[in-house]
Amino acid sequence: MPVMTGGEALAASLAAEGTDVVFGLPGVHIMEALDAIYRQQRIRWITVRHEQTAAYMAYGYARTTGRVGVAMVVPGPGALNAAAAIGTAYAGSAPVLLVSGQVESHHLGKKRGALHEVEDQLDVFRPITKWGRRVLAAPEIPGAVHEAMHHLRTGRPRPVEMEIPKDVMEAKAEVGLLEPDGPAPAAPDPAAMRAAASALAAARYPVIWAGGGVISSNAGEDLTRLAERLAAPVITTPEGKGSIREDHPLSLGAAFHGFGPARRTLRRADMILAVGSRFNLGPTSGLSSDQKLVRIDADADEIRRGPAAHTAIVADARAALRSLLELLPGGTGSNWTPSVIREIRKQVLAELEQMAPVQLSILRTLRQELEEDAIVVSGTNNVAYWAHLAFPVLRPRAYLTSSYFATLGYAFPAALGAKTGNPRSQVVALCGDGGFMYALPELATAVPEQLNVVVLVFADGYFGSCLHHQQRGYNGRAIGTRLHNPDFARVAEDFGARGIKLSGPDELGPALRSVRDATRPTVIEIPLPHMPTPF
Repeated sequence: MPVMTGGEALAASLAAEGTDVVFGLPGVHIMEALDAIYRQQRIRWITVRHEQTAAYMAYGYARTTGRVGVAMVVPGPGALNAAAAIGTAYAGSAPVLLVSGQVESHHLGKKRGALHEVEDQLDVFRPITKWGRRVLAAPEIPGAVHEAMHHLRTGRPRPVEMEIPKDVMEAKAEVGLLEPDGPAPAAPDPAAMRAAASALAAARYPVIWAGGGVISSNAGEDLTRLAERLAAPVITTPEGKGSIREDHPLSLGAAFHGFGPARRTLRRADMILAVGSRFNLGPTSGLSSDQKLVRIDADADEIRRGPAAHTAIVADARAALRSLLELLPGGTGSNWTPSVIREIRKQVLAELEQMAPVQLSILRTLRQELEEDAIVVSGTNNVAYWAHLAFPVLRPRAYLTSSYFATLGYAFPAALGAKTGNPRSQVVALCGDGGFMYALPELATAVPEQLNVVVLVFADGYFGSCLHHQQRGYNGRAIGTRLHNPDFARVAEDFGARGIKLSGPDELGPALRSVRDATRPTVIEIPLPHMPTPF
């Protein structure tokens, strides 16, 4: 076996598992690993300006490529800074590996005030990770990386955290490297599949509810084929947008906070097939006792938490959907007609147009000007909320949200990660003026790394959702929600990016056309009035 340092073992193991980029911020506890990456020249290292950004970039990379995103930080403040982004990856079911340094082994548990010491750091991440481990010897590092990758690639994809003390990173030892494996997805129970197929075949008004699990398992094509075979309309969650092309005749779009197609459709359904979704928000409250619910999810705990199902199938979404396609070779007795589905779509769009005309105009312009495979990262802001409902997504992995974590400030760095993994795709981040300020310094990462994303900054001068709550629930008493903003376009130019300041949203189309072939990141500032949200 070769003799190497722990840092070299880490770099070699990550490379062997297919890692091609690590996002991180250097520090003394992980310096050996950085040096190994430098000498190895198999992994790209991208330095960020905040550890939270490193994990957000890993999140954007993972959700848009389907591969594991890797972030590396120092212990203590570095790891804690990354925690919000790891929580986002947990909520968004993304395969993100956080590698954290740790104080020297002889300091562990001694509370001596060692540099960056946090006692029981693993416990900090326990609620927001699927698995965690502290490695205490260099020869154990390949096995730990291998185990981490196994957890990331099986079952429900969620982040994991691994920490390695500084002295273990630096220690030399004989190390046996491991080959990656290709774990098989969870196969569905045949009896449960037959029961589900029987219920679907008998349904007269079947509806498919598709969540982010369809995207994670690369099952969009299978879901579309099943919908066509059943003549069943499809509703998605925001995380599931792109499971079926949203210009497909059977797509009803996404449901969000009680808006969208769910209210007009679920009450008419006699059979609901929920795939890869928590399915525990608004729409479930309307289910009646005579409606049959079939749930497919890789996470057995999620099925137990949700509404009682006629048939529950713990399996990879792609494997289960393919099994259903085999069990349902012909058509079914669906009474849905194309004209009824078109009318539902028309009613939903009319309702949205009435509630948010400015926002929908922006989203129409965005769809018209972007390429079909463009990636849109939807932040936590007014236009982004309406994008869940009204921006048509035409392929899987082309739309990102922060899921139920609703993380302010994640969109720009997640877009940088998406661009890293998809360098030939257009990537656009929908940011509010409040959220963009969280990670504005990452323009200093985007410019030298040539991550040519387009950032739309919708500037209304407020934390808009909070102001909306104050106006509705506190007699208009507003505190803490007004913002003091810089000139975002000018700041972008100072970083070496391109900055464009519009006078209104009607100028967005020409601005997007002007940066279609841009060779540097672009920030487009769009002034907007304070507008209502969907909630």
